[in-house]
Amino acid sequence: MPRPHFFIPATFVMLLALLPSPARAQVGTGILDANTVAEAQLAGLPGMTPAVAKALVAARPFGSAVELNTFLTGQKLTTEQIAAFYGKAFVHVNLNTGTREDILLIPGAGNRMAREFAEYRPWKTWAQFDKEISKYVGQPETDRLKGYVFIPVNLNTASDQDILSIPGAGARMVREFKEYRPWKTKEQFEREIGKYVGAKEVARLWRYVVIE
Repeated sequence: MPRPHFFIPATFVMLLALLPSPARAQVGTGILDANTVAEAQLAGLPGMTPAVAKALVAARPFGSAVELNTFLTGQKLTTEQIAAFYGKAFVHVNLNTGTREDILLIPGAGNRMAREFAEYRPWKTWAQFDKEISKYVGQPETDRLKGYVFIPVNLNTASDQDILSIPGAGARMVREFKEYRPWKTKEQFEREIGKYVGAKEVARLWRYVVIE
C-alpha cells in the first residue's frame, strides 16, 4: 500500500525560518557572578558579613578566580567559608585561557578537570563541552561545572543571546558591540566601549570576549 504524501505549505516553511534560534549562551548559569551581584545579596551569602560584602564591591572587578580567592583569604575567611561562598558565587573561568590555579578553585573540579579543560582547547560551543567532559563525569556534573566557566564571545559574530549571557551586559552592550563591527583590536574595544562605561567595567567586559 503506497504511503500517503504530506504537503507542507511553503508559507509554513518560511515562518519556521523566521522563528528565533535557540539561545546559545556562552557564559554558564546557575552561579552568581561575584563581579556584578548586588551588595545586599552578597551580604546574605555564606561567609559574608555586611563589611566584607562592602569591601568586595569596592575591590571589584576581579580579573580572575585567583584574584577573588586572594581577596577572600585577605578578609580572613576560612577555607570552609570560601568553599561555601563558591557554591553560590564565583568569578567565571575562561575555558580557553583560565589557568590551572583558576580551574582548581572551581568546587569539585580537581586535577582531572584542570587537565581535561586544557586538553580540549580551543572550546567553541557548549555542545563540545557536553561531549568531551561528560565522558568523564556524566551530564549532571558537566552541567554543574558549566556554571563556573565561559566560552569567550566572538565580538564580530556573536548573536544577541551570546552577548546577553555576559553578566551585566544588557541591551545597551548588545547594541554597542554590534555597532562597532568589525572589531580589530583590544584598544578599539577600550576606546569605543569606554565612551559608555568606566575603565573598570570595560576591563570586566573584555574578559568575556574575543576578536576573531
